[in-house]
Amino acid sequence: MDAVDRKMLAILQDEGRITLTELAGRLPLSVSRCQRRLRELEAAGVVTGYRTTVDAAAVGLGFEVLVFATLGDLGELADFDRMLADLPQVVEAQRLFGDPDYLIRIVAPDLTAYQRLYDDHLTRLPGKPRMVSTIVMKHVVESRALPLPEKAQARQD
Repeated sequence: MDAVDRKMLAILQDEGRITLTELAGRLPLSVSRCQRRLRELEAAGVVTGYRTTVDAAAVGLGFEVLVFATLGDLGELADFDRMLADLPQVVEAQRLFGDPDYLIRIVAPDLTAYQRLYDDHLTRLPGKPRMVSTIVMKHVVESRALPLPEKAQARQD
């Protein structure tokens, strides 16, 4: 990955709907070469997808909770992961080193809906999880573009 690829990635992170013609115009590339390089970044797994960012409150999902989960039975990790991924209200989840085992981000319309999700689904997850929930008061830093390094590190697979 060279400086042109990094600039392409920076532009795409900020402007995911940019056309190939506009993108090529901001890079020292022809449209065909820009498309070829973008396809190479996609094939290499550097670009993993494209999405639209939606304001959760604007679509009725303004209640956000962070759940810290610690499993009592680590032998159930795979089942816990699978069942957690099946819950559409779970918009992000990371498995962590140390304690807790997971950080889970959940959206809901309101406290009542979250309580229903908690009672009906979260408490029934495998692994006998101990969960601590905290309500998000305010987003200080929204999800943002990655700060791309000057020299990209080679991927270790």
